[in-house]
Amino acid sequence: MLTPMVAGGVVFPGLFLLSKNTLQRLPQLRWEEADAVIVSARLVSSVQAIMASTAGYIVSTSCKHIIDDQHWLSSAYTQFAVPYFIYDIYAMFLCHWHKYQVKGHGRDDGDARAPGSTWAVVRGYLHKEFLMVLHHAVMVLVCFPLSVVWRQGKGDFFLGCMLMAEVSTPFVCLGKILIQYKRQHTLLHKVNGALMLLSFLCCRVLLFPYLYWAYGRHAGLPLLAVPLAIPAHVNLGAALLLAPQLYWFFLICRGACRLFRPRGCPPPSPCQTQD
Repeated sequence: MLTPMVAGGVVFPGLFLLSKNTLQRLPQLRWEEADAVIVSARLVSSVQAIMASTAGYIVSTSCKHIIDDQHWLSSAYTQFAVPYFIYDIYAMFLCHWHKYQVKGHGRDDGDARAPGSTWAVVRGYLHKEFLMVLHHAVMVLVCFPLSVVWRQGKGDFFLGCMLMAEVSTPFVCLGKILIQYKRQHTLLHKVNGALMLLSFLCCRVLLFPYLYWAYGRHAGLPLLAVPLAIPAHVNLGAALLLAPQLYWFFLICRGACRLFRPRGCPPPSPCQTQD
């Protein structure tokens, strides 16, 4: 177990530092540190998502029996990905810190890193990214122990399907980069937004009904009878995992409405624009 986790602890921070230093030092680029940090963090998230979804596809398509069949990649990648979630909490904070500086809240006279200022940045970060930080913490503290201990080698098919939820992440990351650099009205952003909406719907929201359907087909049960046939704590866990996906999907749909609304249309009413 230790080897994949050590590898993950080296690969993800190492890739971030490599990307950041390349963007800053390459003569043709010479990016500012804030830009290099933000883009590098998105790049690492996209790489992890591609690796996770690829591993998930291999595992899920290799398991013919959805309960008993096993694939070594399911446990190996789960252990490998744990350091990513820890790293990403810090990477998201770095992005927030640099955005805070760019907005002029920080100063160059040394006061920007005063304890009070730093605590204000931390509070702002936790307030803005609370759900994402909570999601990452649950992945490390709850989902990882459950996948290693509680499963006892069963259900690799379901774990593989869950890993494929990361298919939408590269589109999310690219969308954030385009917004960061004021490219909201480009064709690339609109195409990426449509792909993000579709992939998030299929791979994160509809994933859970599909898993219930897959178990029902295995057990010879209709879809609506599956929740009553499985333990209550499984339904509770699925509901807790689905809830933030529905919230994020709502935010994506709201952004898509703003993106594809004709420019001549009036803005939405205040009650629609409240966060």
